[in-house]
Amino acid sequence: MIDKTVVVVATGGTIAMKYDEASQGLVPACSGADLAAAVPGLSAIAPLEFIQFSNIASPAMTPQNMWDLHVRIEEILARDDVAGVIVTHGTDTLEETSYFLDLLHHGEKPIVTTAAMRGAGDTSPDGPMNIYCAVKTAASSEARGMGVLVCLNETLHAPGEVTKTHSANPATFQSPWWGPVGYVDCDKIVLRRKSLGVKRFRPSALTARVDVIKAMTGSGREYIDFAVAQGCKGIVIEGFGRGNLPPAMIPGIADAVQKGVAVVLTTRTVGGRVLDVYGYPGSVTDSRRAGIAMGGEISAAKARLKLMLLLSEQPEIARDRDALEAIFDC
Repeated sequence: MIDKTVVVVATGGTIAMKYDEASQGLVPACSGADLAAAVPGLSAIAPLEFIQFSNIASPAMTPQNMWDLHVRIEEILARDDVAGVIVTHGTDTLEETSYFLDLLHHGEKPIVTTAAMRGAGDTSPDGPMNIYCAVKTAASSEARGMGVLVCLNETLHAPGEVTKTHSANPATFQSPWWGPVGYVDCDKIVLRRKSLGVKRFRPSALTARVDVIKAMTGSGREYIDFAVAQGCKGIVIEGFGRGNLPPAMIPGIADAVQKGVAVVLTTRTVGGRVLDVYGYPGSVTDSRRAGIAMGGEISAAKARLKLMLLLSEQPEIARDRDALEAIFDC
């Protein structure tokens, strides 16, 4: 057992839900302290402290919620008596909140996010073991300097690489192409690699609205024009394959860029980078001529959060395609 405290910050999610007869479904029912009480041996790892940040289903999580959570966590980690923080969260948007927190976390102390696919009242809930492993990780010296780690199924993932791959299976969280960064064993935390190319930001507030537009066969410029009209400072477009788009989207992209809106291109594939290897109308070569920035290999959902933080800190970068690419394609 270590002397320093691990703080459990509860936000809600399936991990904190039980079946409610009146609602005919799972609803928020447990606090962070309730969850910990169901985990044998947890108190033997480290002294624990509980903070109930929220108790919501993760689809209700907003970027502003994530920002407020970041501020609260960094206040906690500034304390000398704290070794690390774990965040209990819903699985639907766990990868987004984890990535958001990682982009803003500059300290050495670990933040470990965890969740569950089965409710606290279900048969064989996975939440207790996930919490146990997350606390064990946050209390370990091995996790220092690793930024945010996503911990489920006794496995540790980097937020920029992990994604939910199955709607119901407890082994849903995977890191396609790259695999996990480590795992939690009986006697220690085993870390085998560190995710590279993570760029972190220091905005004073969350000020930039960024929307995601998914390219579909036959897409035109309508949604792009709508996003610009709504005052978006940035737009992330999820393209096909290498990032190619329907040709009818290109004029809308060009007009958005001309108006000072940052437009970043991602791919709907789970692996690989956006790259200008084709030259036909709607190709990445074509959309780059219109001013779009290649977004590397992160998902559209994560690129949105990254662009939101970047534009909140450096709004002037919206007009600099090459600078955007240097930050996203790393």
